[in-house]
Amino acid sequence: MTRILFVCSGNICRSPTAEAVARHAIQASGLSDLIEVDSAGTHDFHVGEAPDPRTRKVALRRGYDLSTLRARRLEVRDFQEFDLLLAMDATHLEYMRRTCPDAYREKLALFMHYARNYSLDEVPDPYYGGEKGFEAVLDYCEDAVEGLIQELIARSGRGIGQRA
Repeated sequence: MTRILFVCSGNICRSPTAEAVARHAIQASGLSDLIEVDSAGTHDFHVGEAPDPRTRKVALRRGYDLSTLRARRLEVRDFQEFDLLLAMDATHLEYMRRTCPDAYREKLALFMHYARNYSLDEVPDPYYGGEKGFEAVLDYCEDAVEGLIQELIARSGRGIGQRA
């Protein structure tokens, strides 16, 4: 079982979107027995809250239901328990590097590294903008999740969770 954690600031916009998109793609690819996903935030701003209503609205229009997700904060044990911890932006990655035990640093990466159609390094924060920003986040997540799953499948001969 490969375990993947998506990380943003408060775990109410970007990372739960990535989690929902990944969960849907994993199920559609028949990989539910091989890949597990979750999401967390670097800060405890929204612990226990559902994703932002704008995030839920945009996602639901494309068939992703985020209603059962609840925000949680990234914990030290996550570095040990997950095989990949994917940051939505460089600030999250830096935070993760500072808090991650040395033995697990190779598990950290930027989520958009896996994107195939967008050349962005980061998923921009839509929180202070309009609905178009949430639509764009969903576009980026769909692209990066597709690339991530393709890469995991390609690596599966060596073990689906091993880093290249």
